[in-house]
Amino acid sequence: MRSLIDIHDFSVEEIDSLIAVAGDIIKNPEKYADKCKRKKLATLFFEPSTRTRLSFEAAMLELGGSVIGFSEASSSSAAKGESIADTAKVISAYADIIAMRHPLEGAPYVAARNASIPVINAGDGGHNHPTQTLTDLLTIAQEKGRLNSLTVGFCGDLKYGRTVHSLIAALARYTGIKIVLIAPEELKLPSYIKKDIIKKNGMEYSISEDLEAALPELDVLYMTRIQRERFDDPEVYERLKDSYVLTEEKLKEAKSDLAILHPLPRVNEISVKVDNDPRACYFRQVAYGKYIRMALILRLLEEADGTPLREDRSSLIVNEIKCKNRRCITTTEQELDQLFRVTDAEKGVCRCIYCESKANR
Repeated sequence: MRSLIDIHDFSVEEIDSLIAVAGDIIKNPEKYADKCKRKKLATLFFEPSTRTRLSFEAAMLELGGSVIGFSEASSSSAAKGESIADTAKVISAYADIIAMRHPLEGAPYVAARNASIPVINAGDGGHNHPTQTLTDLLTIAQEKGRLNSLTVGFCGDLKYGRTVHSLIAALARYTGIKIVLIAPEELKLPSYIKKDIIKKNGMEYSISEDLEAALPELDVLYMTRIQRERFDDPEVYERLKDSYVLTEEKLKEAKSDLAILHPLPRVNEISVKVDNDPRACYFRQVAYGKYIRMALILRLLEEADGTPLREDRSSLIVNEIKCKNRRCITTTEQELDQLFRVTDAEKGVCRCIYCESKANR
């Protein structure tokens, strides 16, 4: 069964194809109005969401399909202790495709291993958010006219920002991409992403703590909020929350065709006065999200074959190591096998296939 759990589940050619279909949907929406007639999307949102959940629902409705599901864990049988595996099997009897958001990392992957319908990861903790990445890529393609030869700045929470991690992984497969990492020391990009993605793919990159100094060279600026929900210590959050605020004054030295993106929700990291600047793309970005999810739903339904996702365990370490990440799905679903892979860039280091946390064998 084809699902989308990680952006690497799709090749560059497949991503480009999705972007092309989304572009055609934007130009010819009537052509797609009945493509999903009598099909049902189940939105399983164990964590609050506005844009992502409504974007999926709007996408399915505009394709002529229908939507079932829930918007919080307390509205589901998870409140009674039902496992993700059992939830996925049950929903497979009611719907044709699943979009799942969950606070625990790896939950959508577990669902895909047990569902007999496609599963789309709509965000799992601080781990992955591949449909936001597809949204970001479509936005850049539409606003800049290309996905190659760009300097992209990532600013804010680069440590916990799943949208940042996924977009860097996607851009690494295009040519001529330079990235600028703008963050305070406490929120810098995890070292394994720099090793396994940036350095492994030979991407040019630089590190800065100064947004204003970095702005003039950027073609794309990807702003993120400092996420209160990712901090164990509220005092650390309070100290870091206003690290970067994009204002009209700071944009004076930026390129006239800069594209400013933000996965939203915004708190105060972008002044509302910037909203009227033609370079502000983040509300157009919301609309692009609906179109790329329409293209993705169509693709996965076309390839649905009724069999759960199965991993190749020949290269995995099974039940020899225990994941210590308290946000990993294995901490609550005890019956799950502990599965680790050995990374190429970090000799002797293993990473949990559910959450990417590292451990030594």
